[in-house]
This record gives sequence, structure tokens and C-alpha cells, in this order.
Amino acid sequence: MKPVRVGVVTAEFNGDITAALRDGALAALRDAGVTQVVDIAVAGALELPVLARALAAECDAVVAIGAVIEGETDHYIHVCTQTSAGLMQVTVETGVPIGNAVLTVRTYEHARERSLPGPGNKGAEAAQAALQAVAAIRSLSE
Repeated sequence: MKPVRVGVVTAEFNGDITAALRDGALAALRDAGVTQVVDIAVAGALELPVLARALAAECDAVVAIGAVIEGETDHYIHVCTQTSAGLMQVTVETGVPIGNAVLTVRTYEHARERSLPGPGNKGAEAAQAALQAVAAIRSLSE
């Protein structure tokens, strides 16, 4: 089987959370035998779609990582909505699976719980989902 190349793009905002999600994603990719990983950082969640699109041109799958935590203003709603819509647009337009590990949570504690090492790490789950989608797409051409 042809090797899988995966792009990982991580928002640095809420960096302690996103770094843990990234660690989970990279560990899941290593565990799956993926050796070709392009690892990129961006400022925040709103930058994820444009980098996901660039990675989709070079990779079989992309994992997008971010953490948007609700605050006192409506900014949270706009960032969550536009980031999700942008990632979906990229995957539909390119046909490249995007594992979505962009947490959209109400509290820091919710984000922390979803970024801890081990089962339940949403970065690892997104990487696994992206690899599963690649395998399904490849099976269609067999």
C-alpha cells in the first residue's frame, strides 16, 4: 500500500491545550505507521482553513487542531462557526479528509479534559478518523 502523507496544522492560541492535542495526533500517526508528516503552526483557529487547504494540495489527509473557549463576547460563536465551515469547505472542495480536532468548548476545564494523554484525546481521535477516511477512499479505487 502507498504510504500516507498527513499534514498537521495547529493553532497556537490556547497553546497548552493545542500542544497536548498535537502530541496526541502525532502519537496516533506514529502508532499507525505514518512516517510522512508535515507539521505546521498558525496563530489561531481562523487561520486553520487556509493552511488546511495548502496542506490538502500536498497530503493525503490533514489534521486541524485548535481550541476555542467561550468568553464573555460573541467572538467565540464567530470563530467556531467560521473555522468549522472553512474546514468543511476545504475537505469538500479538495476531497482530502480533514480530521477536525478544533475544540469548541465552554470552559478551560472542558478543553483540558479533551486534551489529556490517552483515550479521549481529541487530537488522536481526529488523526485516526483522517486515516480511516484515507483508507476508505483508497478502497474505492481497488
